Amino acid sequence: MLQIFNEKNKDLLININGELIHRDKAGISPFDSLVQGGDGVWEGLRLYNGRIFKLDEHIERLRRSAKALAFTSIPSRDELVEQIKKTLTANEMRDGVHIRLTLSRGVKITSGMDPRLNQSGPTLIVLAEHKAPVYDDAQGSSGLTLATSSIRRFPPDCLDPNIHHNNLIQSILAKIEANAHGADDALMLDQRGFVAETNATHVFIVAPIEPLGTQVLQTPTTRACPEGITRQTILDLCAANNIPCVVRDISLTHMYNAQECFTTGTMGELSWVGTIDGRPIGDQRMGPVTARLRELFRELTSRDGVRVVD
Repeated sequence: MLQIFNEKNKDLLININGELIHRDKAGISPFDSLVQGGDGVWEGLRLYNGRIFKLDEHIERLRRSAKALAFTSIPSRDELVEQIKKTLTANEMRDGVHIRLTLSRGVKITSGMDPRLNQSGPTLIVLAEHKAPVYDDAQGSSGLTLATSSIRRFPPDCLDPNIHHNNLIQSILAKIEANAHGADDALMLDQRGFVAETNATHVFIVAPIEPLGTQVLQTPTTRACPEGITRQTILDLCAANNIPCVVRDISLTHMYNAQECFTTGTMGELSWVGTIDGRPIGDQRMGPVTARLRELFRELTSRDGVRVVD
């Protein structure tokens, strides 16, 4: 699904290490670790009426990921929040905003892979854009379309998915396949053949649980995908509202036989899926469990979050 340029974003100010620079002039050094090897970590945040939903959870995941990559200098929670506030204030943003927070290992003294070449501290980039949930256009029609990718998600012994890193080539390759099939996104399997997630989001289905055949909300384990913050929010909403939900291995057969399917993520919130590999899911309408959770999620985001701008 290709997004159309939002004219509100034509004069954005990008925050790079505390300096606000027009989007047309913003840039980082060719010696930066992001350029040299995609050596960085990132988070996506969403601003609702002056508040960032799950801000501390996102910041903590960013800092955990940087620690796992052995960054020698990691900004504190307060330092990160200060730069986010600075960026939003400079761009006069309050609602309907997506923020991409990126922290690289920083600038190297010369080209090379060795982290000991990084001697000047990390590079922090705060990019805030006016951006509605990316799949909104599909919500009132036939839902999202997914196509199963040949690209597999890595297990932890290849590249731990709980490091929220900037090496997204795996996801990009899967997205290229989805584009070639005319699908909105790619459904990605793990190396055992079970569903991991899409190229950009986590997945939930409503499907029978054997041997009783009861329709139950289900989501894959996180053996081969990140422990998503929106995913966890849905699990918490289920627990708080007596909606049974099971975390288990899910195969493509389970997906094809599902009565409902939806994806979760900060960029797209909750988005229902109408077809997978050309096969209709349920009756190709947003199902009651999906609709209820979307409403519960929107109620939560309307009242919860850390206030960062007035």
